[in-house]
Amino acid sequence: MIICGVELTGSDAVVCLLHLEHGQFLVPDCRVRKVTLKKGHTREDLQQFQFSFAKLMSDYSVDKVVIRERMPKGKFAGGAISFKLEAAIQLIAELDVELFSAAQIKTALAENPLPVPFAETGLKVFQEPAFTVAYAAHMLK
Repeated sequence: MIICGVELTGSDAVVCLLHLEHGQFLVPDCRVRKVTLKKGHTREDLQQFQFSFAKLMSDYSVDKVVIRERMPKGKFAGGAISFKLEAAIQLIAELDVELFSAAQIKTALAENPLPVPFAETGLKVFQEPAFTVAYAAHMLK
């Protein structure tokens, strides 16, 4: 099963693919590390973002997309644009999309610590939250 972890930051959806097969985790190569919404934030820009994201998921045969949930209020609240991106991803009909809270991720990591240090995955540092949410989704399914 291939799960795509997503961390929404600003106008970007940072992605990380994680494949679990026969108890072995694989991080497949992906042509992009993030999908970006153009600065205009027009309807056409959102549709282009949605199309690009859907095409990426289709190309890599992703079974499930898991988005790291952002807080709507408070010190660590997500920005308005990130909520637009979340809605655009959730409205892709072909995708199974789920939100994971910080508490769910923390619980999964407590019960099943990462088998290897993140630095050994070959991913960029900014992809760590996306990787973590993908790993948590595999552990909680």
